[in-house]
Amino acid sequence: MTSSHRFIRAVVLSVACLTVGLVGAQPAAAATKTYGCSDVTVAKTPEGTYGGYFTNISARGSWTKKSSACKSAYSLVQAYYKCRRPKGVKGTCHNKTVNGLKCRESNRRTSPSFITATVTCTKGSKRIKHSYQQGLRKP
Repeated sequence: MTSSHRFIRAVVLSVACLTVGLVGAQPAAAATKTYGCSDVTVAKTPEGTYGGYFTNISARGSWTKKSSACKSAYSLVQAYYKCRRPKGVKGTCHNKTVNGLKCRESNRRTSPSFITATVTCTKGSKRIKHSYQQGLRKP
């Protein structure tokens, strides 16, 4: 191998190593974690008439602790409940801002006895999601 070939080979390897090093040195994206929180009965919310409960509560975002993520999630779940209940048992807060997060309701199903729905609230990288079941008749 001639010295010019060695030089070219060394330059190519150096550039390859430098490129790999620069790619590896990219700043990491903010850590986004998802926390699952316990289910909550509607009876623990104000005016918890007709029974019902909140399930599948999860919080995703830049919270550093599960306790703070779940505290925010519980607060939002209760605020969403307070938003929809004045509109009647079948009320909703679809496309409303609750606790600073934009909420939308999906998979809403109604039977003669109860309503079930999934609610997703987002703001930036934060997302709080829960499902609820609301009784339509007094127990």
